Amino acid sequence: MRAFAALPEAASLAAANKRVGNILRKSDEVPPGAPDPALFAEAAELALATALQRAQAAANPAFERGDYTASLQALAVLKAPVDAFFDAVMVNVDDPALRRNRLALLQALHAAMNRVADLSRLAA
Repeated sequence: MRAFAALPEAASLAAANKRVGNILRKSDEVPPGAPDPALFAEAAELALATALQRAQAAANPAFERGDYTASLQALAVLKAPVDAFFDAVMVNVDDPALRRNRLALLQALHAAMNRVADLSRLAA
């Protein structure tokens, strides 16, 4: 876990994880299941979803074999797409379908980032 905390991306991902957690906690409409790519209205949404899918393809096998450090390190590539998402996308928009879809994307991100441990605590 210390290897993850030493990564330059760790602090940013920990902050993003905390932000995502706060958004999800404040919402009463986080839908179950995966987001619908057909509802991505911003390029940053698609970019984050694609990056998350790729990161999970590397992180999940590491997690399954008990290499939690490698699993967390595989998620470090999410720094740029997460930052871009929060710069370009407003989660709590008026359109309920877009809002629920964005919350579903954040829920998937939060689950991936916290599979090993609470990232907000790892980089602290």
